[in-house]
Amino acid sequence: MARTRTFGALAALGVATALTVTAAPASAASSYVALGDSYSSGVGTRTYINDGTSCQRSVYAYPSLIAANKGLALNFRACSGAKVADVTNTQLSALGSGTTYVSISVGGNDAGFADVLTECAQPGWMSDCNGAIDDAQYIINNVLPGRLSTLYSSIRAKAPNARVTVVGYPRIFNGEDCNAFTWFSPTEESRLNSTADLLNSKLSAQASAKGFSFANPTSRFTGHAVCDSTEWLNGLSNPVSESYHPNVAGHRDGYAPLVSTPLTGSALTVTAATLRVAADSSTTLATQQRRYAAADRTIVPEQFRAPDLTTARARAAAKRAGVDLSSRASIDAADRLWSQRQDRAWSAAHPH
Repeated sequence: MARTRTFGALAALGVATALTVTAAPASAASSYVALGDSYSSGVGTRTYINDGTSCQRSVYAYPSLIAANKGLALNFRACSGAKVADVTNTQLSALGSGTTYVSISVGGNDAGFADVLTECAQPGWMSDCNGAIDDAQYIINNVLPGRLSTLYSSIRAKAPNARVTVVGYPRIFNGEDCNAFTWFSPTEESRLNSTADLLNSKLSAQASAKGFSFANPTSRFTGHAVCDSTEWLNGLSNPVSESYHPNVAGHRDGYAPLVSTPLTGSALTVTAATLRVAADSSTTLATQQRRYAAADRTIVPEQFRAPDLTTARARAAAKRAGVDLSSRASIDAADRLWSQRQDRAWSAAHPH
């Protein structure tokens, strides 16, 4: 059943726990370097360490939870906005012959996912969602594989003894849009999910070619998309930077157990003890990451932007489409009409 949310309802994220396995002691810590973008840094969890950057690293992100549970010494290099080039230029220096474990999620920003979501969230009469998705898929198919191959080779060269796990991206949508101020159509959501699948296929192929494992979150996040009854992914949020990223539950119950087994060789259930150890690491992690702050500040966060129907572009598009911007009924009716037209046009141009 569709649910309409307001920003206020999105403010609280619980940190419920499962009490089954205790955190491992840190006495014989192995080296764990977490590389990548916002899906690894913890954007969406709403709690970030104070490291002097805009990386938005969270103790409730899966790298921190895995390190806390397994007693690993974490170098938390993942940073919001990171592309392949940013990982290469600012994060790989953390690797060495003594690195035991490496996880990495990167590629979504190279494909411009934030900009694609921004375009598709607008009413159909003022957006070109299909064009934005086509552009992203072109990059994923034709540009990203070469970048990933080079990056993964560099990771192996710098950390020759490490067990490396490449981490993929979940399907964000479930076919409905329960957010009051976005206009994703079911077809657009299906195409966006397919684009995540396409990206995962390229990540998996390049990981396999280098002998790395691949953690695919698609199945684990099924039933926990935006607008599902138990969301592991934020919809449109306040602040907007939290939008369309895993929340606390997504990292705790989704990513952490998913990544732990291929990365460390053993399963993980996040417990109250794990959460305490992770929270207590905040100061240590912040101090450690401040050493890299100058380099991290060169990374520009890639953020979703909420639809704004007050702009000159919106007013011009509304005039062309005959939309009364003072009437939500007029806005929505035109959105449905234009989305249907765009769906038909795209289907005609891409016959099965």
